[in-house]
Order: sequence, then structure tokens, then C-alpha cells
Amino acid sequence: MPPAPKPAHMRQRRNKASTSAKLQADPKLRAPELPEREWHPMTLAWWADVWASPMAPEFDASDRHGLFVLAVLIDEFWTKPSKDLAGEIRLQRQSFGLSPIDRRRLQWEIDRGDEAASRTKKRRTAPAKADAPAVDPRSILHAV
Repeated sequence: MPPAPKPAHMRQRRNKASTSAKLQADPKLRAPELPEREWHPMTLAWWADVWASPMAPEFDASDRHGLFVLAVLIDEFWTKPSKDLAGEIRLQRQSFGLSPIDRRRLQWEIDRGDEAASRTKKRRTAPAKADAPAVDPRSILHAV
């Protein structure tokens, strides 16, 4: 005779990630000063954007060193772009959740607020546009 199934409360998955978080920007948070040097304007804009982003409150003092290194790489890229620099920037920024896929991997979700949630719900429940005729995308396929 097979063993009895486990009770329902014991079968539930409990693999929540410890890094998951709902992020909100902190308007009181100020960007640290970049080291003294001549910075490209795009690097300065990037630095301001990073520290104004919802990810900034997650950074601690030890993360600043990595962000300084990333700022130097980005500055070099804007001064003399190269494929190698772009690849290194991509690898370095993964650690800080600076792209949507990086935030997904870290299980960070940006809190968009109630207004954004209501717009999304409205968009998803809206009926399809009736004025545009439905076109079958397979109609362009032809047998050879």
C-alpha cells in the first residue's frame, strides 16, 4: 500500500529568495561626490541617475567603491568607446541591479505606486480596438 500523501500545508513551496525586495527611491538620499577629475557630462548624468534610482537605498558603503570603478569605466567609454569597455561595464553593473534583467535576477521589484498599478489594470482589462481589422500574421507565409 502506498504511503499517505503529505498534508497540504507541508507540500507548499517555501523557496522565497532572501534578496527579494520592493524598492522605492529615497528623495533624501544624496549621491556621494565623485573623485576629483574631469568627468564626461554623460558620466555625471549617469551618476545622478544611479543615486536617484530606487536601487540606491540598497547600496551600502562597500558598494560605493564598485560604483566608483564603474563610473571610471563609463567615463572611459564615453571618451573612447570600445566593445571591450562595453562588455566590462555590462559585467560590472550586474552587481548593482542597474538593468531590468539584473533586478529580475536579484528579485528586486520597483514599487510603481497605486497610480501605475491602476493604469496597468485598466490597460489589461480594456477591450481590443474594434476599428482595426484583425490581420492573421500567417497570411504572409507562402509555400515554396
